[in-house]
Amino acid sequence: MTSSDLKYRIVCQHCDGLVGVPADRLADGPRCPKCHTPLFDGHPVELNDRNFDQHVAKSDVPVVVDFWAPWCAPCRMMAPAFAEVASRMEPAARFAKLNTDESQQVASRYGIRSIPTLIVFKGGREVARQPGAMAATQLMRWVADSL
Repeated sequence: MTSSDLKYRIVCQHCDGLVGVPADRLADGPRCPKCHTPLFDGHPVELNDRNFDQHVAKSDVPVVVDFWAPWCAPCRMMAPAFAEVASRMEPAARFAKLNTDESQQVASRYGIRSIPTLIVFKGGREVARQPGAMAATQLMRWVADSL
């Protein structure tokens, strides 16, 4: 089996469709065949109770989720760093944000007690968790170590 035979399942950040992308083409700016938008655009994906499981459980690319709320000052302070790291690290990982006020089912399922809380998922399973805000350099190092 060659690297072009190996396909990654990627969930489209726009239509939530599941797309197969050859491993050796992941960094080539693949597009969704359904909605024709880029699968990675360097911005965190907005997740909610409806699409969370699709993105986390079905993606072959690790997913880094920022559990946050709009009223949380540390969350707002960390948002630019999270976006910067997303733009630098995609497609090695998918970066996503979940508003815990609007998506209380998912937040409850993962026992989110303080925000911001970051969780790295691989194959649908939690592999790393970090409560509290981080600067971009700390965040990049933490994500890289978790992958």
